[in-house]
Amino acid sequence: MANSLLAMTGGDVLTIITSAFFILGGIVVFMLGMSMLGSNIEKAAGKSMRRLMGRATKNRFVGVCTGAAVTAICNSSAATTVMIVGFVNVGLMTLAQAASVIMGANIGTTISAFIMALSSAGGAEFSIASLFALVAFVGFVFTLVGKKDRIKQIGSILEGIGLIFIGLNVMSGAVGDMLDNDNVRGAVEGMFTAIGLGKDTLTWEIIVLFILGALLTAAMQSSAALTAIVISLATPNPVTGVSLISLQMAMCIILGANVGTCLTSLISSMGASVNAKRTAMVHLLFNVAGCLVFIWPVAFAGKYIAKALSSIDTQWQIAIFHMVFNLLTTAVLLPFLKYLVKLACLVVPEKKGESKAEDKETLDVRLLKTPAIAVGQTRKQILRMGDKAFANYKLSLDMLLTGDLSGKEQFETTEKNIDELNKYIITFLIKLSLQEVSEIDEKKISSFYHVTSDIERIGDYAENIKEYAEKLVEDKVEFSEHAKDEIREMDLHITRLYNHVCAVFSDSNLKYIPDVEKEEQETDRMNVVMQQSHLRRMTEGHCTAEAGALFLQLAVNMERIGDHMRNIANSVKSYGHGAEAAKN
Repeated sequence: MANSLLAMTGGDVLTIITSAFFILGGIVVFMLGMSMLGSNIEKAAGKSMRRLMGRATKNRFVGVCTGAAVTAICNSSAATTVMIVGFVNVGLMTLAQAASVIMGANIGTTISAFIMALSSAGGAEFSIASLFALVAFVGFVFTLVGKKDRIKQIGSILEGIGLIFIGLNVMSGAVGDMLDNDNVRGAVEGMFTAIGLGKDTLTWEIIVLFILGALLTAAMQSSAALTAIVISLATPNPVTGVSLISLQMAMCIILGANVGTCLTSLISSMGASVNAKRTAMVHLLFNVAGCLVFIWPVAFAGKYIAKALSSIDTQWQIAIFHMVFNLLTTAVLLPFLKYLVKLACLVVPEKKGESKAEDKETLDVRLLKTPAIAVGQTRKQILRMGDKAFANYKLSLDMLLTGDLSGKEQFETTEKNIDELNKYIITFLIKLSLQEVSEIDEKKISSFYHVTSDIERIGDYAENIKEYAEKLVEDKVEFSEHAKDEIREMDLHITRLYNHVCAVFSDSNLKYIPDVEKEEQETDRMNVVMQQSHLRRMTEGHCTAEAGALFLQLAVNMERIGDHMRNIANSVKSYGHGAEAAKN
């Protein structure tokens, strides 16, 4: 190694520095392309991803297929596992379902290696990377001149694909420049020899490469980026036929990368529910178990595997190894899925008080990785907030009609929960609005702000009714039976109205809008009836001034509740099924 270093000239050192800069720049371009491609495909396939995640609950085999498909869409197993941790944390998935999806995610991520291998296809005269450079330019034109969001989205996808290949080509070219220089190549090979990493034989040194792969992946938080670097280093120079690392060394680093990628999900699980932490642990245990099975054949039979695959280009050898490793690991461990889950439960025990917190549905920031699913989960939380507001309305009305104020404490607790949930949802919506979302999801997010405001107002009117009940008890005043019958009739229309509104909002289905309008008009009619009846009772001397004043205010408050419910249903008109017809 010392002789090789002494033989290097200033030009050789400059070659190393220049190549290193290009490799780093290539990584940046590659990761930008991966991010652009994944986020835009994810945005375009939002509904499909929701359906895929719904199917993951059927059985473990469907879960594996779901994980593979979603990861292929996102182009990142780390992104998928972070999503899954979020789903488990909010109760969208059980731990067992998440485990099977994680196994599939490891299979889906192998497509990245094949994309990288494809980048080297073609001869010296024409590289396929140059074709994808043109694809990037076409995508840029689409985003520049396209007027529709769908066209711009397609353009961004094409740009992402092109940038991936451009980044890979830059890295490959930089490594090729180093390989063309005999002094640089000799210095690198001398460095490997000095630390005991011979290209032809590997024994205990596999541990060094394995750990190196894990650490680099954890640092970059992208196994795809490290795989791209490994392919560049292992691909022989087309002129000299020499590479910087052997296939056996590449396989060891790839195995380490599979463990290093678990760090992202482990970090993501911090502060989450106990089952979310267990999900991240399943990911780690699965990848570690697979590596323990594969590392020995790689160590002792790696050079024979390389010889058996010698007729195939190195980049394709690495891609095939990556795929076979994940397929076989999944095939071996899938039958033992429940034991893997049990082991994760042992490693991450449930602490006192955590199970209670786990039952609470929350909006998890991890869901922002998949805005389409985050929008759906936000809708669920808004419905939950609406149920609380309606429950408080019913409780306040019951206190008013019966004079029993024993439910006051429960009312106050629920009202506090409504306020907290409102703030939480609004905060999440602000974060969600900053993400790249589809046009229809953008409309939903915008409408959700107004819906939460309407629900909060319903809660406020329920609080007014509770105060009327307290006033009646304090003044020892009671409504007449005829007045109570009118209140119950108004409540009947509000209850029907609420059920129709929930049907519209939960499914974005506008077919119940006529029922909403009908019941809302009934609340308007009942408000007039209650006011007229009150005047009649006052004239006939059947109603006191105190009771009458509260009765009129009650009628107005109940009618206003109906108005806000109607607003919630109408908010769906901008994006719901049959939205165009509703506009017309």
